[in-house]
Parts: sequence; C-alpha cells; structure tokens
Amino acid sequence: MNFLAHIFLSGEGDDLLKLGNFMGDTVRGKQYLNYPKEVQRGILLHRQIDTFTDAHPLFRQSKKRLVPFYGHYAGVITDVFYDYFLTKHWKNFSTEDLDGYIERFYTLIQEKKEVLNPQMQSIASYMMRDNWLKAYQSYSGLAQILYQMDRRTDFRSQMQYAVTSLQAEESLFEKEFLPFFTQLQEFVNKKSNYQSLET
Repeated sequence: MNFLAHIFLSGEGDDLLKLGNFMGDTVRGKQYLNYPKEVQRGILLHRQIDTFTDAHPLFRQSKKRLVPFYGHYAGVITDVFYDYFLTKHWKNFSTEDLDGYIERFYTLIQEKKEVLNPQMQSIASYMMRDNWLKAYQSYSGLAQILYQMDRRTDFRSQMQYAVTSLQAEESLFEKEFLPFFTQLQEFVNKKSNYQSLET
C-alpha cells in the first residue's frame, strides 16, 4: 500500500504509531529499535501491512496485469492505484471529509517533524509542497506522482505511462481493491500487540 493507506490504517489512537507507519519504508532491519515504543509499533505495523498485501491473491492479480508493461515496478504502481481507489471510495471507509483528514495529517507532520528520520523529513516536505495525498484523487494527480517516481529510476520504469493502464481497466482493478481493502482492514483490526510482530 502507498502513503494514504498506511496512514489511514494506523487508526486514530496514537499519533506516534501513525508516524511510524508513515515512515516504515525508510527504516531498515533492526533500526526500528532506535525509536520510541509507539513509533516502533507503527513501523512493525507497516511491515505487517506490506507482508499481507504482497501475499494477497487479489493484490497479486492486480499486479500481474501490470507486469508485462512495468516489470518489477508493477507492485509499486499497484500500491499507488490502490490509494487512488481508497480516495474514490473514502466515504465507504471513513466518516471524516478526506481533504480535512489530509490537512490534519500534514499538521501532525509539522508538529512532530522531529520524530521522523531525515529521509522521511525530506519526503514529507515534498509531499506537503505538492500535496501528494490529494493528488491521489485524480488521473492528472496520479500521472504527476508516477512521473516523479519514474524520474527517480531515470525513466527506466516507464511508470509515467501507468495511468493509461488504470484508465483502460479501472473496473477490474476496482473490483479487486474493494474486497482486498476490507480484508486488510479486518487483518489490521485483529492486531492488538504490534510490538511482537517482528519481521
């Protein structure tokens, strides 16, 4: 899953857990032990979400559709597509206005910036400047995000063209996302002790 899903799946119980989940991709191995307990829990939750997602047959089905065009970048693109569908169906999953939710998270980042590692602080500054979380809501926003990701691979990934794949088969991706995300929510909700979930 991409940024929005990880943030959302953290729930509203603890800001430090949410920030840990947000920066999970930038924390390697046992580095998570260098953070406060609640941040550790968020990092471990991030890893569990990724493990569940990568192994899920519906996610793998979506990813498989993209592999012939984008190779091993197909999983990253699927993550972005699924955040697009989360915004599209936001009212099914949350009673809070999406734009308000996004602004509240940006405020959290600014207030607790010191919790994030330097790499994530840099990413967060670009995220807020270009409003990535809002960009998931439109094709043009997705195209910009994918273009920026493609630049980091020296355009080897061809991710900048992936929106055309979404437009061509949106209904198929959507039918896979909806039951998948419900099952992912159920998985996360059953977890009550993230400290023990070492990967």
